[in-house]
This record gives sequence, structure tokens and C-alpha cells, in this order.
Amino acid sequence: MEFEVPWEKYKDYNLVMHGWKEMVYDQRNWVGLNTGSFFIRNCQWSLDFLDAWAPMGPRGKIRDEAGKLLARELKGRPVFEADDQSAMVYLLATQRDKWGDKVYLENSYYLHGYWEILVDRYEEMIEKFHPGLGDDRWPLVTHFVGCKPCGKAGDYPVERCLKQMDRAFNFGDNQILQIYGFVHNSLAGWRVRRVRGDQISNPP
Repeated sequence: MEFEVPWEKYKDYNLVMHGWKEMVYDQRNWVGLNTGSFFIRNCQWSLDFLDAWAPMGPRGKIRDEAGKLLARELKGRPVFEADDQSAMVYLLATQRDKWGDKVYLENSYYLHGYWEILVDRYEEMIEKFHPGLGDDRWPLVTHFVGCKPCGKAGDYPVERCLKQMDRAFNFGDNQILQIYGFVHNSLAGWRVRRVRGDQISNPP
């Protein structure tokens, strides 16, 4: 909540993702970027890019065959059906001249914030770090990839996902509540306590 996205940094780009240039363009590493969350400009370039990215997506033979191609072409990728992240790496690595100038690969902060490496460290972050740039600081987004609490088979137990989603919400909620002099008693609960005795006022 307190994180300020460096929009000025991205003014000349249409797509911003967490990633590393050398891993994508030089190594063609399938984990060289993360498509869990990204910024995309509402413009014709973006529509054209999405059209170029989409063909490997349809389920069935197309996705299976695309998966074999991606396994051959990308470093470290096992053979399984095509996925959006690998397709993105492949598209950028093979068509850099067409798309690369408008794509910014950000790695100075957690744009995607994989939940498994964040949620158990919130208290440590609160104590030691502060919002801002750097992967050891507070994330912009906590991304609950693999959690499917709506009944579909997920990669993680539903109870763990829901519990950690509550913690993530309260972690963000604290950043707003502190403006008014309150915090949650615990990230695991909804109860709050006053931490300042001054009169509540509108935030600056």
C-alpha cells in the first residue's frame, strides 16, 4: 500500500514485468521473467503483442506441441504443455527486434511477490525493512500462484492459502490503518489496536 510505483521510469515502455535481460535474451532461460503480474499500456502495440503471445494457449494438441518446442528452445525447461511464462520468454528472445524496445524487465523490487517466499516473513519485513526498491523490502504485490480456493484442484492446501491470504490482506491493511493510528493485533486476526493517541485526521 505504501509502495510508490516508479511510473516515470516506465514512460517509454508498454509492458513491464519482473525479469532479467540477460536471462531472457542471452540465455533464453524459461524462468528469466515472471508473468504472474505485470503492467501493460492500453495501446495498439499491446493489443498486437497479446495477439502474438496468445497462439500457444489453446488447450489440446496446439498447447502440447508448443510445449515440446519450448522445451527444446528454452534453457532448463522440462517437457510439458506450453505455459504463458515460457511463451513470453520465447517470444521476446526470438523477436527481440520487434518487441524488445517497448518491454522493461524490472528486478529492483518484487513486482510479482511469490507468496510462498513472502507470507511467513511479513513480521521480519515490518521489523527490519521498509517499503521501496530492493527484493528484500516490502513487495508491491503478493501473488498467490497455485492457490485455487474456489473448488478447483490447486497446488497448495486450501486452508493454508486462505490463512495466508488473510495475513497478506492484514499486512496491506496495516499500512492504511497506521495513517489513522491503528494496527492489527496480529496479522492472523481482524482485531485492531490504537498505537497513537493523537486525534484521527485525514491522511496527508
